[in-house]
This record gives sequence, C-alpha cells and structure tokens, in this order.
Amino acid sequence: MASLADEPCEACTSDDDPLTADEYETYLGDLREDWEVVDDHHLRADYEFEDFRDALEFTYEIGELAEEEWHHPDIALAWGEVQVEMWTHKIDGLHKTDFVMAARMDRIYEAYDPEA
Repeated sequence: MASLADEPCEACTSDDDPLTADEYETYLGDLREDWEVVDDHHLRADYEFEDFRDALEFTYEIGELAEEEWHHPDIALAWGEVQVEMWTHKIDGLHKTDFVMAARMDRIYEAYDPEA
C-alpha cells in the first residue's frame, strides 16, 4: 500500500471545497499522532528535537520541500521545537495536499527521531 507521503501534491482550484471532517479524518489517521485539525480549518503539529541545531535543520528541510511543492506552511522555530501550521489558502480550508505535505514532513522527521 502506498504511503500518503508518496502521493502527488496536486494543486486545487478555487472551485474545490475544503475537506469535510469525514473526509479529512481518513488522512489524519495516516499522520503522526501529534497532528491535529484545528477548527475544521488547518493542520497543526509540534516536532521536538534534542537541540536547536536539529530543529533549525528540520526547518530548513521542510522549507525546501515547501518551495519544491509550492505549498507553504507557517513555521515557528524555537529551541528544540518546530511548530507547523498549514491549510490551503485558495479554498480557506483543508485539501488533501495539506495532508500529503504533513506526511512528507513526518518522513523527514524520521531522520531526527527514528521512533517517530
């Protein structure tokens, strides 16, 4: 079975509707349990690190991913922690692409925390 992280990041159109709770629950189950949907509108997760350097490197790597896919999360960097929030601005809500990006971020995080 293919991982959500292996699926394409397909851009939506302004004609697309945001995902409903029933629709996004399926995708949420494929992510680390730290991910949560806030107000049926956006995804949020905290990633923990042993030091600032790893948190900074992770931030850089997910920034590169965001540029590659042209899907940009809000990122907050602190000592030992990176918080990520994202949604699809074009539809002012969640799209499958948000969950694909989250799964790819989780995959990147595995290099920092093999137990993730």
